[in-house]
Amino acid sequence: MDSLLTDTTAGYDFSINDNQKMIGQMAKDFAEKHIRPHVMEWDEAQHFPVDLFKKLGELGMMGVVVPEQYGGSGFGYFEYVTVIVEIAKVCGSIGLSVAAHNSLCTGHILAFGSEEQKHRWLPKLATAEWIGAWGLTEANTGSDAMGMNTTAVLDGDHYVINGSKNWITHGKSGDVAVVMVRTGAKGDSKGISALVIEKGTPGFTHGKKENKLGMRASETTELIFDNCRVPIENLLGKEGEGFKQAMKVLDGGRISIAALSLGIAKGAFEAAVIYAKQRRQFGQPISNFQGIAFKLADMATEIEAAELLIMQAADLKNRHLSVTKQSAMAKYFASEVAVRTATEAVQIFGGYGYTKDFPVEKYYRDAKLCTIGEGTSEIQKIVISREVLR
Repeated sequence: MDSLLTDTTAGYDFSINDNQKMIGQMAKDFAEKHIRPHVMEWDEAQHFPVDLFKKLGELGMMGVVVPEQYGGSGFGYFEYVTVIVEIAKVCGSIGLSVAAHNSLCTGHILAFGSEEQKHRWLPKLATAEWIGAWGLTEANTGSDAMGMNTTAVLDGDHYVINGSKNWITHGKSGDVAVVMVRTGAKGDSKGISALVIEKGTPGFTHGKKENKLGMRASETTELIFDNCRVPIENLLGKEGEGFKQAMKVLDGGRISIAALSLGIAKGAFEAAVIYAKQRRQFGQPISNFQGIAFKLADMATEIEAAELLIMQAADLKNRHLSVTKQSAMAKYFASEVAVRTATEAVQIFGGYGYTKDFPVEKYYRDAKLCTIGEGTSEIQKIVISREVLR
């Protein structure tokens, strides 16, 4: 078993650094002031608060790991995880959008763009002057990404794109999208390329907005391409490298979804602890009963374990080491913990937990997406087992 742990913990410092404290407090204060008062209003209306993300951009939270030379904050993954956790403790929807913008669209350009491309798009993304989207999934190709049908055919100095993408965060309000398209044979991992497409490009539109169970304030729509012409200079890396790029982007993105899961779990847990101390039955707080206390003990233990897995993955990412296995483990475990914690929180609240007058029903609805987005729990187990058996 020693081989499973080789050099995965060597660089991790368990102390919280000053940057984490500072940015964590900033994110917490922002969430309490600007997000908490509107959580249910935005959830009920499925309202995507674009102006809120502009404010987050002004504070550097929409370009957390983007170097300062491109207009970002220049922090590492510990600080990034801290931002998402603090926001998701208040609202999973806003945490999801912050994660998708940072890790997927912005992260893809940061990792694989040329210097010209980075200087062209990152300053606008890092400050949230522009909101970013990222397109891989299609209606019939969820986990089977290589079976995508959206094509890009080279015509002179432009690619002509036809097809559609589904389940795209910020598909309507996004100003720019990184989109994976088929430039080769279907099913060939080297037949996929990544293109950056700006809003307003002829033939590039959005489709219907999904009516979702949870994460309702995080916009999810289709992207539609109808003879959309994109200049060849918008190609990230080389033609045929898109699938490989996307998998590496998802490695980092899974850390952010793990952090999102952790924030939701912490939010549900904290609400459950407060309620268990206040709610009285049989002449005493329900927290005095072993049935409730043991639930809280299990929740607390799993949350701590999830956090350690996430910080381990963040440490590897900061050190530019392979993070495939650790990010999959963190995402798989933390997302399932979020679901279990939110479920138990509703149970502790009893009938009140089933109403929208109390916070835990929203954590319950939001948590489920974490086991599906950016690779289902089943896909994470495939990734982990392949790494273990390699």
